[in-house]
Amino acid sequence: QVQLVESGGGLVQPGGSLRLSCAVSGNIFSPNTMGWYRQAPGKQRELVAADTTDASTNYAEFAKGRFTISRDRAKRTVYLQMNSLKPEDTAVYYCNYRYRSNLAPQDYWGQGTQVTVSS
Repeated sequence: QVQLVESGGGLVQPGGSLRLSCAVSGNIFSPNTMGWYRQAPGKQRELVAADTTDASTNYAEFAKGRFTISRDRAKRTVYLQMNSLKPEDTAVYYCNYRYRSNLAPQDYWGQGTQVTVSS
């Protein structure tokens, strides 16, 4: 069983920064993608950033130049550094693990951490 636990969310002023962490436990298989998604009230969940085991990364347009995803494999942790935060970044942020199996991708999700950007 794969378990993902997010932390680091909170209240921050516009222009501020936060670093989200996703602690991973259980067995992880390759190839895979680790990613961050977010969901605001009344909106669909959307990709923020993703990192694959072949070292490629993918960022949503709103995240480019402001957010950075990284992995610390020794600590089994995935990070999302968020800078220059805006009120529209307010959402619940979820950590995602996708195992790209031969049959079909399998997704695992954390419970999410709330990020609120407000003055």
